[in-house]
Amino acid sequence: MRTSRTTVTAIVTAAALTAVVSGGAARAATAGTAAAPSACRPANHLAKITRDQASAGHVHFRVTLTAPRGYAACRLAGSPTGVAFALHGTPLGITAGRYGDQGAPVTFGPGRPVHFDIQVPNNGHGVPADEASFTLRAPGGEIPGTSVAEGRLEVTAGTVIGPVRPGS
Repeated sequence: MRTSRTTVTAIVTAAALTAVVSGGAARAATAGTAAAPSACRPANHLAKITRDQASAGHVHFRVTLTAPRGYAACRLAGSPTGVAFALHGTPLGITAGRYGDQGAPVTFGPGRPVHFDIQVPNNGHGVPADEASFTLRAPGGEIPGTSVAEGRLEVTAGTVIGPVRPGS
């Protein structure tokens, strides 16, 4: 009888351990899939360029970022980096500087669009473009990957990019 109790005890203990381990793995898998991907990743948001109000000596274009439902809100800060412009897929070779507060964090995600300004000198030397590619920045550094915004704009030497701000 002693062997039977030992065998039964071992089987019950093994079943209990299997249930605990399986339950923990199931919870871990559920937690991993339940977390939504970040809206800040380039593949998870949309970006559109529109003309904005001109100021003294400058033409402005607004790049608005929106995130569809299903993505997690994230924090952005400062002006995007590595900004490049193209026309029909052909790079224009015009680089952009940046201006404004580079440290103010902004929350971005579904229902919380953000935008940044492309400020172009109005000197009569603007070159047409239809695309801007850029790398977004978080308070702790750059977000991996390149985002792309489409829309008609013009750029020239002296173009600068403003910091990300809340709203569309």
